[in-house]
Amino acid sequence: MPGLTRKQQATIELAAKGKEPHSIPDAVKLLKTFPPSKFDQTVEVAIHLSIDPRQAEQQLRGAVSMPNGVGKSAKVICFCPSDKVDAAKAAGAIEAGADDLIKKIDGGWLDFEVAIASPDMMRDVSKLGRALGPKGLMPNPKLGTVTQDISSAVKNAKSGQVQYKNDKSGIIHAGIGKLNFKEEDLFENLKAFYDAILKSKPDTVKGSKRSFIKKVSIASTMGFGLEINLGSLL
Repeated sequence: MPGLTRKQQATIELAAKGKEPHSIPDAVKLLKTFPPSKFDQTVEVAIHLSIDPRQAEQQLRGAVSMPNGVGKSAKVICFCPSDKVDAAKAAGAIEAGADDLIKKIDGGWLDFEVAIASPDMMRDVSKLGRALGPKGLMPNPKLGTVTQDISSAVKNAKSGQVQYKNDKSGIIHAGIGKLNFKEEDLFENLKAFYDAILKSKPDTVKGSKRSFIKKVSIASTMGFGLEINLGSLL
């Protein structure tokens, strides 16, 4: 194409390749050939499901622990009684407590990414619904963020646990690592996430597990989406 630089031409050619289904190894290799950026890009997966998002019983929400982490450590807080504060902080929580922590958040502080709570705290934590709900920060048993095992929950959240929820189009988006990860590590993370979604198929969704997932694609932050051959995920 006249008028294009070699870099622009290469980018267009790579985008054209992205229209074909690829095996996971080939897709990851292709992602790594895209023009580099000045920051460490995230690799994201999009899984299109054969669900009706309007039906509450068909909506999916949960959490998956990535075997190789996601390339960053989340900021975690913990709502818990005073006798569990030390354990929560030892596990990596940046803040832990009961009334004081609730008051701090009610005052507008939201500098965290995951909130864990012991079950006995939820009556008080529920008062923060307006602050935490819209940002997806409210502790939830389905996500493993309401639990008696505070220490494990904090460690899981910090070490690479990914939360997911389908959107209005029936698609689940999630970051599965960084572009500088080894190819095999991205492969393992993608497979772990795919398997978790497959196992979460609602009983009300008709058809086999194979038909439950329509399409899977991956992309880097500044790259193009690459469709995955579903056969390579089995």
